[in-house]
Amino acid sequence: MRYLPHTATEVASMLKTIGVPTIDALFDAIPKSVRLGRPLELPNGIDEITLMRELDDLAQRNRASSMLSFLGGGIYDHHIPPAADQLLLRGEFYTAYTPYQAEVAQGTLQAVFEYQTIVAELFGMPAANASMYDGATAAVEAVLMARRLTKRNGVAVSAGVHPETIATLKTYVRSLPGGVEAIETAPLGHDGCLDSAWSPKNWSDIACVVVGYPNVFGCIGDLTPIVRAAHEHGALVVTVCADPYAMALLKPPGELDVDIAVGEGQPLGVSMQYGGPGCGLFACRDSRAFLQNIPGRIVGETVDADGQRGYVLTLSTREQHIRRERATSNICTNHSLCALAIAIRMSMLGKRGFVEVAEQCLAKTEYLKRELVKTGAWELPYSAPTFNEFVIKSKRGPVAPTLKNLENEGILAGIPLSRWFPNRDRELLIAVTERHTRADLDKLVAQLS
Repeated sequence: MRYLPHTATEVASMLKTIGVPTIDALFDAIPKSVRLGRPLELPNGIDEITLMRELDDLAQRNRASSMLSFLGGGIYDHHIPPAADQLLLRGEFYTAYTPYQAEVAQGTLQAVFEYQTIVAELFGMPAANASMYDGATAAVEAVLMARRLTKRNGVAVSAGVHPETIATLKTYVRSLPGGVEAIETAPLGHDGCLDSAWSPKNWSDIACVVVGYPNVFGCIGDLTPIVRAAHEHGALVVTVCADPYAMALLKPPGELDVDIAVGEGQPLGVSMQYGGPGCGLFACRDSRAFLQNIPGRIVGETVDADGQRGYVLTLSTREQHIRRERATSNICTNHSLCALAIAIRMSMLGKRGFVEVAEQCLAKTEYLKRELVKTGAWELPYSAPTFNEFVIKSKRGPVAPTLKNLENEGILAGIPLSRWFPNRDRELLIAVTERHTRADLDKLVAQLS
């Protein structure tokens, strides 16, 4: 009776109180034609010892934790100290709800404020919101914000933006003015970055240009030309970053005059957990128009009647609130726990530690690239510089058989580009983080030789 606590006597008493003869009678309004008509096919109940044994057996089938992984493509295996997870388990954080009442939610509000500060510093921009669902929806919200600001419907998206982000964008705009047809693809050049010769069909209809920085192929291009061209024609520029550790070594979007910078926060403090949850990073200019159109909400710092520092929801135009008719977004909450995880991990690293992680990622990636090319079996299809992810192309044929063999050997060598681009079956996307050792890299090179 641990999970079904009501006795037959108690059930009979409740039914008598509400004037219903049986539990089945509660569902008389549901036509019999749509009812199952039989008990659910569930196994018999078992004792807890047997249950734990079965769960352990199921867990043993999962090989992910024991495999050498070079998977990336938007989710990255960076180190997260156990201390960070332990702090997240504190009840005041783990069970905290939306901080509507500032007087009883100062801890949550301060944590989110610190998170916003970190995001603003990462992207070199003056304003950041209190987090989005994930990187893909953050990119979509940036596009919707650009449409509101410019009063234009057209969107130019670089072919280097993650295909799943583009698919998410198409889902959101499908029923909006212009629909999917309003999205124009900006092609890549031979170096793997946005083609410098590209120009949209009609600049006057373009609300924004969305560019990966770095892009889905790991390539890093000069944003200056596209930022200049977009601004000359009244359009905005949105950058999308899959792994924010890259910001430790690259010039931040804010210094490049980018209007809105978004990214996936998972690498900064949230373990991979089968692909989620993510945490969308979002930063932008701090002009009145931008702040009034930023999606979600912003936690701000103020003082109380006694002059003591405090935190409040400065901007929060959501459809659940009193200004629902002026809501800028349909986002229903911020990922406060994920945002806190990021703030904790980044505080543990500090600025110097953050840069050291990025330097390790870059150095190990460059080593792996060189060693793979030296085998003679692989080549680099793109010449642009990369951070911790790159595309390698097989000279021998499709990579699928090789990947399957390596998986059997306990190695996840990367993501085949055929997953998103069917005609690119000879190319592999490989990601490297600070968790990889020299031995790990040499092992992959030996297996791919």
